Amino acid sequence: MKHATAIGRALDAVRSSNPLEATRLIQEALRGSGRPEAHASEPPLLTFHTAETKRRNSEELRPSKSERLAGLGKTIAALHAFRSPVDIESHRRVSLPESPNFTKRHFVCASGQRDFRLFVPACIKPRGLIVMLHGCRQTAEDFAAGTNMNAIAEAHDLLVAYPCQTSAANTMSCWNWFRPQDQARLGGEAAIIAGLTQEVCAEFDVPPENIFVAGLSAGGAMAAVLGSTYPDLYSAVGIHSGLPYKSAHDVNSAFAAMRGQNRNRPDASGGDGFRPRLIVFHGSADQTVDAANATLLWNDAVRSKGQGEVLELTVSAGGRTADRRIFSASTNDSSVEQWIIHGSGHAWSGGNPSGSYTDGDGPDASAEMIRFFLAGRPSCADKKLKRDGDAS
Repeated sequence: MKHATAIGRALDAVRSSNPLEATRLIQEALRGSGRPEAHASEPPLLTFHTAETKRRNSEELRPSKSERLAGLGKTIAALHAFRSPVDIESHRRVSLPESPNFTKRHFVCASGQRDFRLFVPACIKPRGLIVMLHGCRQTAEDFAAGTNMNAIAEAHDLLVAYPCQTSAANTMSCWNWFRPQDQARLGGEAAIIAGLTQEVCAEFDVPPENIFVAGLSAGGAMAAVLGSTYPDLYSAVGIHSGLPYKSAHDVNSAFAAMRGQNRNRPDASGGDGFRPRLIVFHGSADQTVDAANATLLWNDAVRSKGQGEVLELTVSAGGRTADRRIFSASTNDSSVEQWIIHGSGHAWSGGNPSGSYTDGDGPDASAEMIRFFLAGRPSCADKKLKRDGDAS
């Protein structure tokens, strides 16, 4: 179990393009594994030295590009040799066949283009849309399988769009939430995703109050960007293991923010805070994105809502305990929620193991997000009853 934990954390570091940290974790695991020392003539398993790693960590430096590329390959090889319990590449190869209700699409606008997957429920008229943004090294198919969002959306008559980040835009297929050009309302990846959202909503005549966006990790951070730059488009946002808007401005500051070293960041929202309703999930044992980011997200959202009340609960779900906070503004019930899940790492809570970065234990983040998104929204059946009643 100790080895599995170490390897899981090392995989998170690889996923974050941080081979030095992965190196340190693997070396610690191997030193405590009882394995015989390598013969002096054998090449070392890893080329980075512990002393160098400590120096870099203490100085909060990111490895150079050449070190990153060389170290990443060696670290991945070491992980495979150590029989990693998580096979990321098999998850990336998850293939959900194209069907009439889960189609491959393409979107083009002045800011760029992206492929995306669209799930269409079997109802006559969809009730709303959720835009789901995957994490680094994930695909739309992988993310759909791991979150089980399509099945839950079907039960609530919701469309689900899964934009696909490309390796050409980011070598690890991460959304570029930390780049200024992708944090702006016009241009960049935020504009591409918002345009894609508007196109789908226009095609299916989605009610404007029922347009939502959610994401995991880098996708969660990009969801925060969209909620901040397009609050007129997205009425609610779900962020799992993500970071707040403008918590970074380049790669180095992104790594610092992921370590939780962004508590003193300037007011990124211009004093207005985070306007859409917000639900946040984060694991207390997340070694990739520090849980301090969940508190920053909460603070940004609550600040914008004015006066209200906070309810604090400790709940048990799926074999895990979670600290749940609910902020209810006088004008909007449950306008902000935060779930800190005890013992959970960098993974979608209550997820399906057929997808990567999922934790089958804990509250079902997908179900809770949909519950939060639709709070107070009438269902299709409710609207039909109201129309029938008015006619009589």
